[in-house]
Amino acid sequence: MSASPKHQAARKAVRDAQATFERDAEAVREARRKAFADALAAGLSLREIAKETGLHHSTVAEIARGR
Repeated sequence: MSASPKHQAARKAVRDAQATFERDAEAVREARRKAFADALAAGLSLREIAKETGLHHSTVAEIARGR
């Protein structure tokens, strides 16, 4: 029994949405990592970046290192 065209379209839509989410999420993570690294290079401390972002300073360090 084959799936209806409506089901096939819905399956494709959710696959496409997931692929877009994964691609965009990676780009956003990289932009944040770069911003943190740039802030460190500009002289901000991990604690200063943490205060600005509401994150713990150790989390900021991990993000800036790309982890």
